[in-house]
This record gives sequence, C-alpha cells and structure tokens, in this order.
Amino acid sequence: MNFLPYLKLVGTGPKRNRDLTAEEMRTVIRAFLKEEVLPEQAAAFLLGWRVKGESNEEFAAAIEVFDEFIRHDPMPESIEFGYPYDGKVKNPYLFPLTAQYLEPFDVHFSLHGGLLQPAKGGITLKEVYENVPVPKNIHYFDRSEYFPELYRFSKVRTALGLRSSFNTIEKLLGITQSKTAIIGAFHKPFVQKYIELYKDRYEKLIIIKGNEGTPEIFSKCTVTIVENGKVEEIKIDPKAYGIDYLKSTQPISLEESLQQTKEPSDNFKALAKFNAAVILFLTEQTDTIDSALRKLS
Repeated sequence: MNFLPYLKLVGTGPKRNRDLTAEEMRTVIRAFLKEEVLPEQAAAFLLGWRVKGESNEEFAAAIEVFDEFIRHDPMPESIEFGYPYDGKVKNPYLFPLTAQYLEPFDVHFSLHGGLLQPAKGGITLKEVYENVPVPKNIHYFDRSEYFPELYRFSKVRTALGLRSSFNTIEKLLGITQSKTAIIGAFHKPFVQKYIELYKDRYEKLIIIKGNEGTPEIFSKCTVTIVENGKVEEIKIDPKAYGIDYLKSTQPISLEESLQQTKEPSDNFKALAKFNAAVILFLTEQTDTIDSALRKLS
C-alpha cells in the first residue's frame, strides 16, 4: 500500500502532525497485521505515533481491529488478567500461587502471553507458565496461537527496540470475553486511559497500581473499580494485614524468579494468599479482605 500519507500524519513535526481518524487508524493497524507495509515504515510510524502522543480514539480504533483478528475462546465467568508483555525485572510472579489458593472457589484465570516486547527486558509471563506447574484454573493463551498476526509483528517491535503504543493496548484483549478484567498500571495517567478504553468492554474493570505494572500487589497501592458507570478508588496495604514482604530492588534472573515460585518462602506464600483474598473481595465473593483471608484459611 502507499503508506506515506499515513506516515506523514505522525512524522512531519508538531506543527503538521495530527491525530488519525478512527478509519485512518483502522487502515494502518490492518496494514501492519497483514504485513502490507515495509518494516522500516511500520517502525517509523510506531516511533512517530508515540512521540506525537496517542489519542484514546486512536487506541480504541486499534483495539477494534484487534477484535477482527483474535481467535476467541469464550469463558465469560473467568477473570481476564492484563499483564505487560515487557515482563517483570525485579520480583517473581505471584499468579501460579494465587490461582492455587483460589482453585477451590472455582475462580478461573484467563491469562495471555508471548514473546518479550521492548523495552524493559523483564521475565515474561510466558516463561513462567512454561516452567512452573500451574493449577487447572489457569487458562493460558499464547499469542502465536490466539493472535499470530500480532505475534509476527514482534519482529518490527524488537528491531525498533523502544516501548511502543502497542504496549498499552495489548494487555487486555478479550480473548475469553470475560465479564471481569483486572489490569495492572504503573503510572497514574494510564489509570484514566484504561477506564476510557475498557469501561464498556467489561461489566467490571479493576485497575491495580501493582508491582511493575502487573495486577499483583506487593505493597501499598491504589485500586480503581469501574462498574455500572461508577468509578471507585480504594487503598490496599498488605502491611495492614500483617504481611511485610520485602520487595527486591535489584534485577533477578529467570532462574531466581522460577525458584521462588516453585519453592516459595513463607512470606511469599502469605503475599500470594493475600492477593487471592483481594481477588475474592474485589469480585464480591466476600464483604471484606479479612473475611476472605479467613475463608482461604
């Protein structure tokens, strides 16, 4: 395709750049996923789009195109968890242990992962899932199977080497068409962005300012709950429940991460149990986190 007109929209400087219309954005994303654009042009657009600043309308149009390509596997009663594809650097993943605590309560996790994306260079959810035993209530979907077109586009993103706009909109993809979604956010501005993008796609949207942008709570954090057109914000602190887990401040290796998940310390197990209790509370299976902890015991 003649991609130059679209490239000019984000690559001619602040005076001439403009936001794309929804139809223009849909055309661009379809062209990327169908490999109708030179890799160099795609990388240039990604860089220009990020520098220009993405509008919510552009993001929403891109998500619409994703819907056209994704292979869905409906499990509406499961909870979709949105993890970043650039991984975790400093701390292990909790989800295998958290899900284990919730298995007796018929709480099902919808998780998706794939190749590491720029630019954090962390340990991916895919690496953990493939190397750690997980309970049967975890349903994992690999990008190479549920969305091969975006999987192939990883070549362009990896060659660019920078965080792109795709990092923002690939964490919740509606593969299982779940009624409830829990997504992690690292920076506060993304909380409002996620509200705007996903409030109408899920009956209940929960945004956790969790560890390294994941929906995992390691320390005091803010949780935003969006349901029935209302937005509620609450504070949750593990220390208030007697859990004083010391987060790592240094990068850890894949081997160290896997070891802690396979052979967790008592503090790490307590933290996973606390996260399970929070999920029971947030999904209204208990009235308080305290009662959820008692239920799990």
